[in-house]
Amino acid sequence: MIAVVLCAVAGIAAAQQDAPRIALIVGNGGYSSVAPLDNPVPDAELMAKTLEARGFQVTMLSDASQVTMNRAIAQFGRDLRKGGKEATGLFYYAGHAVQSFGSNFLLPTDASLGNAADLSLVGVPAQAVLRQMFSAKNKTNIVILDACRNNPFDAIPELNDNGLAEMKSPTGTFLSYSTAPGAVALDGTGDNSPFTRALADQIPVAGVPIEQVFKNVRVEVIAQTDGQQTPWDSSSLTGDFFFTAGVPLSEEEQAEEQLWASVKDSTDPVPVVLFMRGYPNSKYIEEARALLDRIVDAERTPAQEPADTSAEQQRLIGVAQSSGSAADYEAYLTAFPEGIYAEFAAFELKILAEKAKRDNAEPAAEETVVASRAAAAPMGPELTFAMPFTSGDPAIMEKSIEELVTLSPVFAPIEGLPEELWKEQSCSNCHQWTKEALCTQGTTYVNAGNDTAVSKKHPYGGGFKLNLRAWASGGCK
Repeated sequence: MIAVVLCAVAGIAAAQQDAPRIALIVGNGGYSSVAPLDNPVPDAELMAKTLEARGFQVTMLSDASQVTMNRAIAQFGRDLRKGGKEATGLFYYAGHAVQSFGSNFLLPTDASLGNAADLSLVGVPAQAVLRQMFSAKNKTNIVILDACRNNPFDAIPELNDNGLAEMKSPTGTFLSYSTAPGAVALDGTGDNSPFTRALADQIPVAGVPIEQVFKNVRVEVIAQTDGQQTPWDSSSLTGDFFFTAGVPLSEEEQAEEQLWASVKDSTDPVPVVLFMRGYPNSKYIEEARALLDRIVDAERTPAQEPADTSAEQQRLIGVAQSSGSAADYEAYLTAFPEGIYAEFAAFELKILAEKAKRDNAEPAAEETVVASRAAAAPMGPELTFAMPFTSGDPAIMEKSIEELVTLSPVFAPIEGLPEELWKEQSCSNCHQWTKEALCTQGTTYVNAGNDTAVSKKHPYGGGFKLNLRAWASGGCK
């Protein structure tokens, strides 16, 4: 049954690419009377190239005047009407735009304004595009506005509203804004804005419906801008639309794509390592290893920079991860004592050594753990792995360690991580939360002898750490 559904959806996507796809792309950056923008023209060029590869008939305007924009929008409407009901229309705009009295205006490069009352005379109303689409009566229309990068008329009191207003659109329309209504988007420090770069990356992914495409874009932009920009969209589509035909991704594959999109440009090794642990067989695993190499290399001083031995390091650490053997981790450290994965290998060796120590512990060693339990001041009665908690955050009360390992976090595992990447996800997807590993973690809290270690943030809150310490102080029974 699942195969039949997948084939049907793939057939819909393929049929859509056979129907007319018509796009009008506008990039305005070279303004004569207001602050120029660096990225809109490169953004428009990138979007035109991306859409042409997806079968769109593209008309592109660079640094267009008001007359040129109005003529192009009128022609866009004629082309859509000629394309028929199955045609897909797409309008993309990058550049300055402002709102006034709840209406949005795109700014041509010759726009000059001294009074807010003249805005409709020098700007191009965004609603004009929607009217052309409505007149065509075609099934699917998409409007993408990478605008609101700043207000070029901030000296005019009546135009001090930030960003764009939400627009009402005809049935069968998908509206995307590069940032939330009333907020300001970033032009970007590279060749493209964060929004357009992310969109160009996501459009070619096969079998992903448009709603998921823009959700993935949102996740990536939030990560790239450290939460400063949140793309927004609204939809009145009545059917599925795919930029690229193909078999739809499974939920697990979509989760993998979203997580990779959020970490692929990271400068922090932690989310990259989490991705590698969660998806060891991912098609992106080699890219993830290379990214981790670059992050670690960037943190080195020139004097610490080793010769290019990354391939051999990856091979040895891969062997060690596969076997889980202390000898293989030691072999890596012997060959590369200052290597990219040296800290990781040393940590794994420490875990293995502590596990071996527990497995071979003498009765006297057990007494040491019991003694440290008193110093650690554990909460509540002596716990076992399967005993319900009687203290801690309400979300973990009356649940055991054994049960919590399979449940979802209460708080973000990494500060700032979007909710869709960790909510409703099992904690075991991100951590090797075996009984042995948790015992090692709890023993660390016992040996700390104070509450500093347990006061730090945790996906289940500090109360979980206190219970974990109490469990470990009792010998991890």
